[in-house]
Amino acid sequence: MRLLKWTLVSLAVLALATFAGVRIAGDRLGGAKAAAPAAGVFSMPVPVVAVTKQTLPIYLSYPGRIEAIRGVSLQPRISGYIDSQPAVDGADVKSGDLLYRIDPRDMQAALDQARAQTQRDNASLEYAQANFSRGQELLKSGNVTKDSFDQRSSTMRVAEAALALDQAALEAATLNLSYAEIRAPFSGRLGRNLAAKGALVGPATGALNTLVQLDPVYVTFNPSESELTEIERARASGTVEAEVSTPGESSITRKGKLSFLDNVIDRSTGTIIARVTIENHDFALLPGQYVRVRLLIRNEPDALMAPVAALGSNQMGKYVYVVGQGDKAEMRPLELGPNDGPLVSVKKGLSEGDRVIVGNLQKIGPGSPVQALPGEKKAGP
Repeated sequence: MRLLKWTLVSLAVLALATFAGVRIAGDRLGGAKAAAPAAGVFSMPVPVVAVTKQTLPIYLSYPGRIEAIRGVSLQPRISGYIDSQPAVDGADVKSGDLLYRIDPRDMQAALDQARAQTQRDNASLEYAQANFSRGQELLKSGNVTKDSFDQRSSTMRVAEAALALDQAALEAATLNLSYAEIRAPFSGRLGRNLAAKGALVGPATGALNTLVQLDPVYVTFNPSESELTEIERARASGTVEAEVSTPGESSITRKGKLSFLDNVIDRSTGTIIARVTIENHDFALLPGQYVRVRLLIRNEPDALMAPVAALGSNQMGKYVYVVGQGDKAEMRPLELGPNDGPLVSVKKGLSEGDRVIVGNLQKIGPGSPVQALPGEKKAGP
C-alpha cells in the first residue's frame, strides 16, 4: 500500500515537471516569435532626386506645316519643240542653271531677219539724211522748191521711224531667242517633268515643271486668339525665337524666328495665321511637311523643378513620394506647371531641397520605411 502511494506521488511530480517544462519552452518560443518583427524592420532602398530652383523657359507649342518661300511654274514664253532638259527631275539647282532648251533655230532665223532689216533701213536713213542736207543747201540758193525740200524732210523722218521699228523688232527677236533657254530664277528643287523631249510647247500648253525654294522655308501655324496677347508681348520685348522639330526626330530641332503674324483673326476658328522662318540648308524639310513648332515666350526664374518620372496619378490628381520625417515615404499632391524635357515645374506641393523618390515606387506606400540611396541627384535636364 505504501509502495503504491509513493508510485502515485512520483508520477504526479513527473507530470507536473513535464507540464512546467513544456510551458516554459512554449513561452520562450512565443517570445522569440513576437520579438522577431521588432528586431528586423525592413526599409526599402529608393533612389531620390532633390528639388531645385531653375530658370524655366515658357513655350507655346503648335502643329505646323512647311511652306516654300517661293515657288514657280516653269512656263515657256515661245512656241517650239523641247530640245533638251539638262536638269533631271527632282534636281537641286542653283540660280541661273539651265533647266530646259527649246529648239532655237526658228528664233535665230527671226533674229537674223530683224538684224538684216535694221541694216537695210539704217542705210536708207543715211541716204535720206544726206539728201535732206543737200536740200537745205539748195533751198538757201533757191535751186529747189519748198515742196521738194519738204518731201526730202518727210522721207528722212519716215526712214528714222522705220529704223526705230526695226530696232524694236530686233530687240524682240533677241528676247525670243533668249526665251529658248529656260533657266532657274532662284536656287531650289525641280519637280516632275511634264513635257518630254521633242514635245511641242508654248505659252498655251501649260507648265513644263515646277521649282520651289527650299532654303530658307516658312513654318505656318495657327495660334488661338487667347494666346495672341502673350505672343504680342513677347514680340514687343524683342525677337521671338522658335524651335521646329519633325514628329519622327523630336530630339533634332531647328532654330528660327517668328517673322509674320496676320492682321485678322479667323472668326470661324478663333485663330490667326503666324509664320516662322527657319534655315533648311540640307533640304530635309519639304513644303507640306508636318512639324511641331515652339515659340519661346519668356523665361520664368526660380521655378521648382521635379522629375517627370516620379509622378503618379490618382483620383485627386498628380502626386509624388518624398522622403519625410523618420525616413518614411510621404505622399505629396502637386499642382504642376509646364514641362521642360525630363522635368516638370511644380507650383504647389514641394519645396526646394525635398527628396523626391524616383525608383521602386510600386513597392512603397504612404508611411513605408524607406532608405535613400547614396549618390543623391539634383533635378536637372
